[in-house]
Amino acid sequence: MSLWALIVNQYASKAGLSGMDPSVIYQRFHFCDEPNCLMELLFFRQEAVPPPPLPIVINRYSDDQLRAIIKLMRERNAIYREKVADQYASSPEISPPTKLTLAAWTTVDMMLKPIEDKMDSVVGTTIDPFTDRRYIAWLSLVTLAFNYNTWFLTARLCFPYHTESAIPYWLAVDLLADLIYLTDNIIFQPRKQFVKGGDIIKDRVMTKQHYRDSDRFLFDAISTLPFDLLYMQFGFKSIFRFNRLLKVNTFFEFSDRLESIMAKAYIWRVIRTIGYLLFMLHINACFYYVASDYQGIGQTTWVYSGLGSAYLRCYYFAVRSLINIGGLNEPHTVFEITFQMTNFFTGVFVFSSLIGQMRDVIGAATAGQTYFRSSMDNTVAYMVTNHIPSLVQNRIRTWYTYTWDAQGMLDESELLDKMPLVMRTAIAVDINLATFQKIDLFKGCDQQMLVDMLLRLKSIIYLPGDFVVKKGDIGKEMYIIKSGAVQVVGGPDNSIVFVTLKAGCVFGEISLLQSSKDGGNRRTANVKAYGFANLFVLEKKDLFDILVHYPESQKVLARKGFFTSKKKGLALFGPKPPTPKLLRAFGGNINKNLIDKMKVATIYCSPQRHYFYMVIAQTP
Repeated sequence: MSLWALIVNQYASKAGLSGMDPSVIYQRFHFCDEPNCLMELLFFRQEAVPPPPLPIVINRYSDDQLRAIIKLMRERNAIYREKVADQYASSPEISPPTKLTLAAWTTVDMMLKPIEDKMDSVVGTTIDPFTDRRYIAWLSLVTLAFNYNTWFLTARLCFPYHTESAIPYWLAVDLLADLIYLTDNIIFQPRKQFVKGGDIIKDRVMTKQHYRDSDRFLFDAISTLPFDLLYMQFGFKSIFRFNRLLKVNTFFEFSDRLESIMAKAYIWRVIRTIGYLLFMLHINACFYYVASDYQGIGQTTWVYSGLGSAYLRCYYFAVRSLINIGGLNEPHTVFEITFQMTNFFTGVFVFSSLIGQMRDVIGAATAGQTYFRSSMDNTVAYMVTNHIPSLVQNRIRTWYTYTWDAQGMLDESELLDKMPLVMRTAIAVDINLATFQKIDLFKGCDQQMLVDMLLRLKSIIYLPGDFVVKKGDIGKEMYIIKSGAVQVVGGPDNSIVFVTLKAGCVFGEISLLQSSKDGGNRRTANVKAYGFANLFVLEKKDLFDILVHYPESQKVLARKGFFTSKKKGLALFGPKPPTPKLLRAFGGNINKNLIDKMKVATIYCSPQRHYFYMVIAQTP
C-alpha cells in the first residue's frame, strides 16, 4: 500500500468513513494524484476536526452550583442503580421511624403526660434556656449530681470504701443522683426552646421531638441505664455506674449559662480552673493508691504505708508529685520508677496548661484595668516630654482616675458602638427619655425625634471648677446633667453664684436655635462644675441633621425659638421679616432704647421648672 493510501485510511477513520469502499472514499476527496491528495487531506483535516466551542457561562457561581447538583444527582443515580442490582444495599436517605418506634414513644408520652401536666404550672410549658433563672438553678443541681458521680465513683473504685456499713448510704445517695438525672431527662430537657430558621420554637411537641432527635438525648439515655442491677450478680462495684459520667454536657451547659448571667464571669472561670486542678490531683491520688496496692501496702518506702487516712495521704503524695515539689521517697522497682516518671511528665504538661489557662482568665478579667493604666501612662509620658505644667498634669491624672472609678471605662461610646442599634436605643431611652420629655423646648415634638436625639448624646466628665460654658462663647451644644451639679456664676472673679443646677437639669438648649448672625448664639452666662459633674452633650449639628427628617418638629421649634430668641430669630428657619414702616415710625425709637438698656439670659431647669433671669443694665 502506498504512502498516500495509508494517509487516506487514517484520515478517513477520523472522519467516520472507515470500513467503506475505497472508491467511495476517493470520490469524497476527489483524488487525482498523490500531491493533490495530500493537499486535499490537509484541507479536510481542518474542516472535519474543528476545535470544540467554549461553554457559554453567564454566571460563574450559578454554573458551579448547577454542575455540583448534576454531580450529586449522578452519584445518587449510581447508588440507586446499585440498589436495584443488589437488594441488600443501604439507602442514602435516613430511614423514617417505624410503626413500632412510634408506638413505643406514644406509650411513653401517655405514661408521662400526668407528670408533665403537673409540672406545667411550675416550670411552664416550655423553657427559655438562656434567660430562665429557674432552669439555671436546676442545672446547678444536675451539675452537683454529676460532680458527685465524677468524684466519688473514681474514689470508690480505687479506695476500700465499700464496707458493709457504708453500702446503704452509698445506695441512697446513688438513687438520689439517679432521680435528678431522670427528672432532667423527662421534665426539663424536652421543654427547652430552640431556634429553627430564625424562629423560636415554643411548641411542646416540637421541642420534645427536637430533644429526642439530638445526640444529647442519646447520651442522656445511656447515662441513666440501670447497670446497677449487675450488683446482684457481681457484687457492689462502682464501675457499673460509670455510664453516669456521660451527663458531662450538663456541666458545660451550666458553666456557659452561669457566665452569661454573672456580672463578673471571671470569678466562675477561676473557680472552674481550680476545680480542674483539684480533680487532676484526685485522679493521681487514686492511681497512686492502686499502684501501692499492686506493689503491696507498706512493702516499700515509696508506696502508701497504710497509716492514717488513705485518701489524704495519697492526695498529699499527688500534690507533691505532680507539682514537682520534691522531698519524695525514692522509687526502687521498675514499676515504681515508671510510675513516678509518668507522674512528673504528666505534672509538667497539666500544670503548664492550667497555668496558661489561669493567666488567660486573669488577663481577660483585668483587660479593662490594663487598658486604663496603659492610656494613663502614655498620656503622662506625653505631658512629661512636652514639659506640661504640674498643675495641668495633676488635673489630667484626676480626670483619668475619677472617670475610671465612676463608669469603669474611659469612653462609653466604645462599648455602645459594638451593640446593635436596637439595643443602643433601648439603653438611651431607659436612661434619658424621661428627662428629655420634661424639657419645655422639646414638648410637642415627635417622640421618635427625641429618641434619635438620645442616640447623639455624648458623655463628658468635668472636674471641680472646670468651666462648662463661658460668657461670650459661641453656643454649639446643649447640656443635660447626668450626675453632679453645676453653678451659674458671675460678678467679679465669678464669685457670685446665681443658681445651682443638679442632676436632671438642662441648660444651653436655646443656643441650639439661635442665629449666628450678629452674635445671637453667644453664651450669656458662665457655668462651671460644682464638684465632679457628668454631663450629656448634644451638638447643634446633630440636632439639625435630625430635624431634616421631622418637618413638623421643625415648625414647633421654630415657634418656640421665635419667642425665646427675642429679636435674633432662627437662621435655620429663615430670617425674621422686617418690622412694618408704620409701626417702626410710631414706636421704633422707644423700643430700641428699651432693648438696648436690657439684656435677659434664661436658664431652664426641667425638674424644678424655674426660670432664672439675669438682668444687666447698660448705660448709654
